[in-house]
Amino acid sequence: MNVHLITVDGIHQHEPGDIAVLRQRSDGFVWVDAQAEDPRTANVLESVFQFHPLAVKDALERNRVPKMHAYTDVILVVLHAPERGDRGHVHYLELDLFIGHGFLVTVHGPVNPAVTAATAERETRAVLKRLAARRFTAGSAIALSHAIVSEVTRNQEEYIEQATADVWRLEQQVTGGRVSEPEIFLEDLFQVRHGLLAVRTMAALSGAIYGRLASLPGLPAEGAPLITENAEQFTRVRQLADGEREYLQGVIDFYQGVLTVRNTNTATLQNEKIERLTEASYAQNEEVKKISSWAAIFFAPSLVAAVYGMNFEHMPELGWQLGYPFSLLLMVGSGVALHHTFKKRNWL
Repeated sequence: MNVHLITVDGIHQHEPGDIAVLRQRSDGFVWVDAQAEDPRTANVLESVFQFHPLAVKDALERNRVPKMHAYTDVILVVLHAPERGDRGHVHYLELDLFIGHGFLVTVHGPVNPAVTAATAERETRAVLKRLAARRFTAGSAIALSHAIVSEVTRNQEEYIEQATADVWRLEQQVTGGRVSEPEIFLEDLFQVRHGLLAVRTMAALSGAIYGRLASLPGLPAEGAPLITENAEQFTRVRQLADGEREYLQGVIDFYQGVLTVRNTNTATLQNEKIERLTEASYAQNEEVKKISSWAAIFFAPSLVAAVYGMNFEHMPELGWQLGYPFSLLLMVGSGVALHHTFKKRNWL
């Protein structure tokens, strides 16, 4: 937990035990930057600042969507910043801001174990570095919150910039015909799309919150313009995400068209192969018919010859005077009859 007193002379670091005394000073305001997992955070929020129990609960637990609630003496704003994870996963880095008269409390988290504390604190660290270098001066808590929220939108834009580089790379693969693994390529496409959609949702919801916040009564004179500027920053991020998402959708549509044409060509080739196989099978069947027909024609005389060639004693045909010419006539007649039958059926 970091405790700072910000005055016209600069920024001064203090211990958590000094917060109650620092709040009584009129020469500056207090900035407390804490982690939700820090066991001291709950005590500071509940006992030192005496925030509403629901506000403390929101700060210590994970919130899946941005939100804003105006209490009597403090405004709670819950925001998210994106962080790239493995396999296209987007970590939602939560930042809770308690904005009040003479103080600003920022609470980070809870965060995924895969995200380091330094990553979760990157926005506040960036502003703290600027304050320490005297490149930025904050005259009030709301001015400091404006700078921190501006860092949130800057990181959202940086995420979109990285996603844009991925979109261009994927587009070059499609247009250059260098997609070797369609399934992996489609997974990459939809991972980038998921990231853009996540940032777009963060910015859209946060912009709506700051639009409402700018119209709250009782804001300091400098507060409304700063809050309005933050709302415009979120609107810009949403528009950037929408533009890149539409551009990526064009890449997806183009690739789907390529796949459709490719599948159509493949189907056409398969149909041609099937047609050729069908023709070959038909021709083969015709040849089988011819061979079978001639085999039957030659089998009939062979059958007659085989019967009369058995030479059994009690075969009356063997003693006929016309037996021999009759057998020859029977052989020729059976062959001619079969030939006529097969010819009529177009087997020959």
